[in-house]
Amino acid sequence: MWRRSRAREVALQVLFQEDLNPDHSLAAADRFIRRRLHHDPALVDFATGLIAGVRRHRPELDALLAARAAHWSLRRMAATDRNVLRLGAYEILHTDTPGRVAINEAVELARRFGTRQSGQFVNGLLDHLVSAAPRETTSE
Repeated sequence: MWRRSRAREVALQVLFQEDLNPDHSLAAADRFIRRRLHHDPALVDFATGLIAGVRRHRPELDALLAARAAHWSLRRMAATDRNVLRLGAYEILHTDTPGRVAINEAVELARRFGTRQSGQFVNGLLDHLVSAAPRETTSE
């Protein structure tokens, strides 16, 4: 669904900003989300849920991604790739989004905002995560 793809894009932008600027105002992020999603309640809720979930599970997500990223530390990854991976991993592990859908959405974000290799990198890492980890579904 294109509308949810747009909400994921906005969520990625907020996560990217927070990653590079941890002192970024949460109120400013909230205003940004609402404005970019035209105050659509369903999309705002979806995007803020993704952001909150990544924030809450970030240590777990980072540990899982680091364990599967052969020869790459999270700090060495491009900030865009790192945050796309966090977002995709969160959706795979903690939402009812099918794994393949979460991977496809993450790959599209990586292609749009990352480098030429970002799509492949994200696809490989998240695919490994899906095949190696049992699926946990919660409604966060």
